[in-house]
Amino acid sequence: MRISRTRTATGLAISALALGTLPAWAAPSEPAASPSAPVSAPATASSYATYQSQIPLQGAVNVRDVGGYRTYDGEHVRHGQVFRADSLSKLTDADLGTVSKLGLKKVIDFRVPAEVQYDGADRLPDGLAPLSRPVTDNGLFTQLLTAIGSKDPVKQEEMLGNGRAAAFMRDVYRTFVTDATNRTQFAATLRDIADSRSPLLYHCTSGKDRTGWTTYLLLRLVGVPEKTAVDDFLASNTYRAAYDAKLRETLKQTGMMQNPDLIIPLQEVRTDYLDTALGEAKQRYGGLQGYLTKGLGLDAGTILQLRRHLVG
Repeated sequence: MRISRTRTATGLAISALALGTLPAWAAPSEPAASPSAPVSAPATASSYATYQSQIPLQGAVNVRDVGGYRTYDGEHVRHGQVFRADSLSKLTDADLGTVSKLGLKKVIDFRVPAEVQYDGADRLPDGLAPLSRPVTDNGLFTQLLTAIGSKDPVKQEEMLGNGRAAAFMRDVYRTFVTDATNRTQFAATLRDIADSRSPLLYHCTSGKDRTGWTTYLLLRLVGVPEKTAVDDFLASNTYRAAYDAKLRETLKQTGMMQNPDLIIPLQEVRTDYLDTALGEAKQRYGGLQGYLTKGLGLDAGTILQLRRHLVG
């Protein structure tokens, strides 16, 4: 009984350390045990590069295993339990074979209906169907299609130039905190991960914003240092770089855009986008911890279950 309580206290303390504070409801009734390994320094970009998390596919470019990261107490996020991805609608037959080996039992699709209609439904191995859990992109997808579809360089500049595209992205990230439906969808996904005993994958269109925010929250919840979680968030720029550059080149060659670099802020993830969401969380809930517990309604049991399931 004492061992169980001590492990519970330790798990809560590690999660709280990652989030910067120990909430009142998590205060242990007896002293927490010391971590089994020294507290590690935040990961650097180079240490991130040593772990290749990408699942190589022909029809998707930003599919990754979330496991492998070191936590504050020297343990690691388990491999093969949680995967993040971009759109899965263009998977090839060979890709389906690769995905089937992941052993997925649940796939969560954050895309809104307009995205699914335009890009197509997920293509998945037999017996696996996506769970639609739309998180609004605040009109990003429609904004992009409207700007490109106009073929009008003046209109494109008016819509996306002079910092407007980046400002639009910051607004998207604010909705991750301010929109009640979005909070419900993120919370449901984190609870699914906590409750799941089988591998799970979640994705959006590019696998960088809604998916990136979910992964950032998950990594922080299980005790991964801030710097490491941010590195994982920013890694989408590396995995998507060639694909996104080819798209811009095609837009210019086909005459759709004279200045396709206007869409770069929409294609990228940036720390100021993440900071915008975190700033909104601080303003509304007092910080990330408040957002998770009050905004998303995650309780101590869920956070402990996430650590038990994912860290070892």
